[in-house]
Amino acid sequence: MPRDYRKERQAYYGYGKASSVTPEQRKHRQEMAARKRARELVKKRNGGIPKGKEVDHKNGNPCDNRKSNLQVISKSANRAKH
Repeated sequence: MPRDYRKERQAYYGYGKASSVTPEQRKHRQEMAARKRARELVKKRNGGIPKGKEVDHKNGNPCDNRKSNLQVISKSANRAKH
């Protein structure tokens, strides 16, 4: 049976009314939004993100978007880090 990615994403982030979202799902949503903000900050500061590169949080905390904590590294290096 193939994986149901939509169902997995729904279980992880939670969709629908905010009252039906668990605290863990709320945390995942906040982290996702913080990562998006970090990408936008780096794009604005550097004029974009080169192909094959990603924004990395040096201390591993996706909610810490200080300039000193963000760096652009290769996808493979970012995946190997975690």
